[in-house]
Amino acid sequence: MGIGYSVKPDPDKTARALGRELEVKPRHAIEVCRALRGLTLVEARELMEGVVEQRKAIPYRRHLINAGHRKGTGPGGYPVKTAKAVLKLLAQAEANAEYKGLETDRLVVRHAAAQRAGVVPGQMPRARGRATPWNKQITHIELVLEEVES
Repeated sequence: MGIGYSVKPDPDKTARALGRELEVKPRHAIEVCRALRGLTLVEARELMEGVVEQRKAIPYRRHLINAGHRKGTGPGGYPVKTAKAVLKLLAQAEANAEYKGLETDRLVVRHAAAQRAGVVPGQMPRARGRATPWNKQITHIELVLEEVES
């Protein structure tokens, strides 16, 4: 089984990047991907850098029980670890676009998706010689940038 994307875009006008088994929470990655769809490459990069610096929040649509409200976005948060991973993927997709000869000024995030990849098992020691599962979730993230007419 090879590595695949969930979409098959036109290879002449698109550049892609895929992050496999990233140690970020799937629910944060899904919200970040939802916020990125439709943005230009420059806007997406600015948003992710703002999240890393905790200046701009990502609006959350699910898991709102303990989500605080942020100024201008409503319920949301600053998933810094996910934003750093997505920034790397954006840089990879931009490099792939340059290699293909696409103009990076006209790139738009056409597809951004995150899927749950699995669990890395771990344990936390407890009293009386016992242990509690302390697992890490891993996520697959895929980005597709498309060159649009200006």
